[in-house]
Amino acid sequence: MRLKVSRSKNSASLYVTKTVYMNKKERTITVEKLGTETELREKLNGADPYEWAKEYIRKLNEKEKEQIRKILVPFEQSKIISKDEQRSFNGGYLFLQKIYHELGIHKICKDISQRYKFDFDLDSILSRLIYGRVIFPSSKLATYELSKRFIEQPNFDLHQIYRALEVLSKETGFIQSSLYENSLKVSKRNTSVLYYDCTNYFFEIEQEDGSKQYGPSKEHRPNPIVQMGLFMDGDGIPLAFSINRGNMNEQLTLKPLEKKILSDFELSKFIVCTDAGLASEDNRKFNDKDGRAFITTQSIKKLKEHLKKWALAPDGWKLPDSEKTYDISKLDEMIDKATTEDKAKIRAKVFYKERWIKENGFEQRLIVTYSIKYRDYQRKIRNSQIERAQKVIDANPIKIKKCNPNDYKRFIH
Repeated sequence: MRLKVSRSKNSASLYVTKTVYMNKKERTITVEKLGTETELREKLNGADPYEWAKEYIRKLNEKEKEQIRKILVPFEQSKIISKDEQRSFNGGYLFLQKIYHELGIHKICKDISQRYKFDFDLDSILSRLIYGRVIFPSSKLATYELSKRFIEQPNFDLHQIYRALEVLSKETGFIQSSLYENSLKVSKRNTSVLYYDCTNYFFEIEQEDGSKQYGPSKEHRPNPIVQMGLFMDGDGIPLAFSINRGNMNEQLTLKPLEKKILSDFELSKFIVCTDAGLASEDNRKFNDKDGRAFITTQSIKKLKEHLKKWALAPDGWKLPDSEKTYDISKLDEMIDKATTEDKAKIRAKVFYKERWIKENGFEQRLIVTYSIKYRDYQRKIRNSQIERAQKVIDANPIKIKKCNPNDYKRFIH
């Protein structure tokens, strides 16, 4: 920085100026206006304003070297903002960008780009789709428009997003296996237990097309759907997924994706947890070998008669870490005799009974649980439904028609 003196006929003004480079060109800018020569003499009680200004600038230069100088930014109230000029930017994606690069997704995009001959930036497109999905979930068009508000502007067109989706679909397997391998460098993955479930997504179309087929929609919509199966690790972090036809039995989706995990992810020993809808005997047997195991739910209604009788019997129930057995038909008596503090503890306990069963040469461990808290919750729902059924009988019996298995009308005969 240096001193600049601007002289006119009647006065001289002193300025602090600096040379900067803008757009590869050298420019001199005004850092600070110190005042006129007359104003400074009055302010300095007659001292030489030029000597004072040189000493002041010398101190500014020293502070600038130490990076502690205060910077004054001039503002003008009367200046009009240019029309259609962007002045605010969304920086919320920057923390996601850090995770994106830690997982090496930009390198995955580079590997894919080298195998295809396209002229768009796959890394830029995928990163914006991910940031948009987290910050403002919306359509591809809306994501493209909103990503223009990022500090780093998108360097692609809308039509290139749709072209990139086809490439990403073909490289799904490579992306998932690479992402899993890269994630191990970021944090430890709990793959001793894997959770698997299915869901589906509908399309606003009327005719079936490819994988978009008519099937039982989770949202009960009459539109074609696709089915998605997802594996998560023991910490609830996604591990692998697959997209299947909408009319495919979800029980058939588990084995192909699990085989892919065994080969591509090099995992071998884990426990697969599913709900009853995915617990076919074929899936259970597949996960009862080579160090793998399974945990799944089982409907008591579908058990054989002798097992159903054993499961519903009131005697023979235990608590964890205890060999004492309980009769659950007498639990209410136990609660009545207990103190207020013990009543809450008893209600919170989960009783269980277990046994090994062998069917068609296949051994399984059957565990049945009983919770007083859950029993009371179910009773409350049932009593509420019975009250609704009674109101229909009393007020409008014409409404009594066929009902589904969970409808309150099932109590009316």
